[in-house]
Amino acid sequence: MTGTQLSKFERATMQAIRRLGTDAYGYTVRREFEQRTGIDIAIGALYAVLVRLERDGLVRSWLGEATPERGGRPKRMLLVTDAGVRALDDVEAGA
Repeated sequence: MTGTQLSKFERATMQAIRRLGTDAYGYTVRREFEQRTGIDIAIGALYAVLVRLERDGLVRSWLGEATPERGGRPKRMLLVTDAGVRALDDVEAGA
């Protein structure tokens, strides 16, 4: 997806997902985002950007295993796609 324009919020979200690797899901992405940027974000705002990023093919999500600490509910796991990595690399390279 060359030429993709990413907002600072989208970039920071995708960077958080990349840093977290296999531990990327809503709560951890929000925590990583806030720690790196110093900006508090509402979980709803995070999920809104995740929906856009997934729709655009930059992020992929799937349901992970159910966990007892979440009352048996599964986590929605996140991964930056190859297209997302290219878009981030383009933005970071100034393309």
